[in-house]
Amino acid sequence: MTTDSVEQMVFAPPAIGDDRAAESDEERDLRALFGQSVAVFASLAGPDHVLESANSAFFSAIGGGEQSRTGVPLEQLIPELAGQGFLAPLDQVFRSGERHVGRDARMRLGAGPTAREAIFDFACEPRTDRAGNVIGVRVIGVETTQVKHAQWLMAEHRALLEQIARQAPLEQVLDGMARTIEELAPEEVLVSVLLADPDGKHLRHGAAPSLPDFYNRAIDGITAGEGVGSCGTAAHRRQAVVVTDIATDPYWDDFRDLADRARLAACWSTPILARDGSLLGTFAMYHRTPRAPQEADRALARLFADTAALAIERHQAEQARLAAEAREKAARDDLAFLLNTSAVLTSDLDHVQTLQRLADACVPTLAPLCAVDIVEGGRLRRVAAAAPTPGQQRLLASHACAHESVPRVLADGITEMAQHAPAGPGPWNELNVTGYLTVPLTDRGRVFGTLTLLSTGGGVLGERTPALAGELARRTASAALNARQYTQRVALAHDLQAGLLLSRTPAVPGTEIATFYHPAGEGLDVGGDFYDVFPLKDGRWAFLLGDVCGRGAIAATTTALVRHTARAVAPLLPGPDAVVQAINTALLDRPDNHGTGFVTLVHGHLTPGADGLDIELVRAGHNLPLRIADGIARPVESTGSLLGVSHDPDVAVRRLHLAPGESLLLYTDGITEARDHDGEQFGEERLSEALALRRPTAAEVIETLTAAVRAFTGPGVVDDDQAALVLTATPAATGE
Repeated sequence: MTTDSVEQMVFAPPAIGDDRAAESDEERDLRALFGQSVAVFASLAGPDHVLESANSAFFSAIGGGEQSRTGVPLEQLIPELAGQGFLAPLDQVFRSGERHVGRDARMRLGAGPTAREAIFDFACEPRTDRAGNVIGVRVIGVETTQVKHAQWLMAEHRALLEQIARQAPLEQVLDGMARTIEELAPEEVLVSVLLADPDGKHLRHGAAPSLPDFYNRAIDGITAGEGVGSCGTAAHRRQAVVVTDIATDPYWDDFRDLADRARLAACWSTPILARDGSLLGTFAMYHRTPRAPQEADRALARLFADTAALAIERHQAEQARLAAEAREKAARDDLAFLLNTSAVLTSDLDHVQTLQRLADACVPTLAPLCAVDIVEGGRLRRVAAAAPTPGQQRLLASHACAHESVPRVLADGITEMAQHAPAGPGPWNELNVTGYLTVPLTDRGRVFGTLTLLSTGGGVLGERTPALAGELARRTASAALNARQYTQRVALAHDLQAGLLLSRTPAVPGTEIATFYHPAGEGLDVGGDFYDVFPLKDGRWAFLLGDVCGRGAIAATTTALVRHTARAVAPLLPGPDAVVQAINTALLDRPDNHGTGFVTLVHGHLTPGADGLDIELVRAGHNLPLRIADGIARPVESTGSLLGVSHDPDVAVRRLHLAPGESLLLYTDGITEARDHDGEQFGEERLSEALALRRPTAAEVIETLTAAVRAFTGPGVVDDDQAALVLTATPAATGE
């Protein structure tokens, strides 16, 4: 092999094809990274290894210049080899005449700032004369320095890709990438990665393990703009920007002193771009001395900028996924909060209590403080407040409608929010209020109140709070309206029922009177049970207890008809049978729209006397009255049919005398037909057994009766109205 032929030997990476025209950008970057491995050749003579000839690649490898000469012993030409063990193989080959092969041999060439580490694969072969005597050594080698460094970088690059695939934290990936380049680069380099804000207008610190902290802090947040250093300009242009000498480059006018403090002389910055071309950040390589990049440097920057882009996009995708999951969880939590709160709001049919439940539900889920104000009777008043402590709650409740946002929201119906304490007087300092949200409570387009949430201390109202509070206010307004309507309906039913019953028990000489009434259900309708006691002429008194078929307004109309008829005709007719006949006639003559239901009734007259009460009564289809005497409760037998059904109710007068201490109980079927959890009725037998009392007072009879029924049915809503009237003869009975 001649020197000229060796001069032409070039070794390229096997991964790169021979068709240079068809190379992709990635292939060109790989070729630039791996470089071209050029063969070196040298012919040495004698035991001192005098250089007789060598190709130009050999002289380039050892530094060129004055060292490009022959006729000089190798140790003199390259003195740094003496201490590196490279001359020993040459001596061995010269003495033994045997070939020597070296792999990945590291040697330092040159001295001072130009010194470099080189890696060679080489072979040393003996040179012989015609007689076979060794006269020298021939060295043929290939410098693999760039290839080896590229291989190490690619191995680390694969490790980085594996980290990205495992979704390692972005900070860890970027820091590892920077350290890898810094450790494996042939010359000292300091790597920095800046990350773009979502708007792409500013760059934030990402990774820079070797740059001083003061420098990283100073450039954190720089603008992406023309002339803003290498990185700001590269981010603005979306193109690589090379500054070979920071000391003279105008891009660094505003940062030159900073770079000088950090001992930075050159900076090459490459933009990190997403697949859609948007800016993700910048990848920069700093140097301590002014320096222009080689093609391998540019390829390295492009490769790791793409790697950083992959890591950043993967990180952003993961963050987007986590954010989506967080939003989904927040939506589920909000929905659960609304559903649970709605259930709580509708669990109470008192509208003021409903609004207090609203305030309690808002704290602390939506805000640390909450107040509810409503308009009632033309005036604004605070009806509910909630806070972490009782003292704070009392303070908030005592300053009703203190801030100006409430009247404004009441006037225009528009939610108002601010991240500062409300204007106007109020306990804002005492409660450490820092923000407020006031939401209207609306009933069919009319604002009747407000819900106010208050933030305190360093806390702020969340971005979802206005929408959540608005929906909660809408549901609360509906629940409060229903509760108010329920309260009004109950009050109306109560007032109507009170008008159909005794407003107070009259004082009847020689008689104790006790009454009991319990409406069915929740008291929304007027019941069908009624009773009355009123005076007649000559010291006599009339009493009655009945049950109208049905409930509600129609039943109330029928009840009023019966009571008013009885009160009107009783003083004019001779006995209770005539009164009952008149009531029956009135029921038959009523208009159809006033109801057609029947009535059961017990009506009687009593006359107080010195030895008790003389009673005459008529039973018209009603439960048999009970006479309680001598510890026994017995039914009072009397015949008679329903009223409002036929013209002849066929009633008969039943007369009896109550001695002092004896009682007469009139009751409706709601008592005997009360059921337990198994559906069994209380019944007349249990009633008689429960009232086997000796000389009870009228109140004791009612107390014993109601206790027995409650013990049998247990707690809960009764299915039918219950009414009772007790007449007890007292020892001081007189005819007055």
